Amino acid sequence: MGHGWEGVVLKLMRGKDFEFTVTGAEDVTDHFRRVHFTDGGMLARTGVHPTMWVRIWFSNGGRPHQRAYTLVDADPAAGTFSLEFALHDGCASDWARKAQPGDSIEATLQGTGFAAPAPEPSRLFVIGDPASLPAINTLLEALPGVPATIWFETAHASDAELPLRLDTALHDVRRIPRRDGGAHLVDEVKAALPGLLDDPAGAYVWIACDTATTRTLASYVRGELALPKSRVHALGYWRAA
Repeated sequence: MGHGWEGVVLKLMRGKDFEFTVTGAEDVTDHFRRVHFTDGGMLARTGVHPTMWVRIWFSNGGRPHQRAYTLVDADPAAGTFSLEFALHDGCASDWARKAQPGDSIEATLQGTGFAAPAPEPSRLFVIGDPASLPAINTLLEALPGVPATIWFETAHASDAELPLRLDTALHDVRRIPRRDGGAHLVDEVKAALPGLLDDPAGAYVWIACDTATTRTLASYVRGELALPKSRVHALGYWRAA
């Protein structure tokens, strides 16, 4: 499958192309599916880092369509990893629902750099949802021993079963039902975060929700709470219809 103009742009930006092969799949919940892969030699060339992601190419009505997914349990020695799909309507979810051993899919690695906060934060604040769950888990694992408050937006009852990899002694999770296009999550964060932010210089805020919610919260944290840009990471993971 050709990758169209997006593929040309990624090539110019030194994107590296790979082909992954499915080795298995499992339904984590009725709205969340994990697919296991061999990496086509990628990890031996690139290594792995927290929140590392790849662009996966799907066919959308015969046209190339790419979406980014975070690697889960990447093993460079074995050349394996998994991807997790928050299922909804769309070509990526359709592919994941049908994926079975032996299937292959094309991918491009580009733009996945991660800079760990320096100095290491004394407290971590995370705001995300099922789409960013794999990245949340790798972030928590990359900062062991750091206390964290996590606002996790949920759209389905089964989202309560999603596997956040928590240290119960250090991590406080607040599950927030999605309402009013993300406005409820914004309200909950604004109500709680100022009282928790006892050491702004030592805090690190990581936001990865839908694009509009992410933009609103990033503006709030950088503006009203006056956290410097270096202590805030914000990336919209999807666009609400």
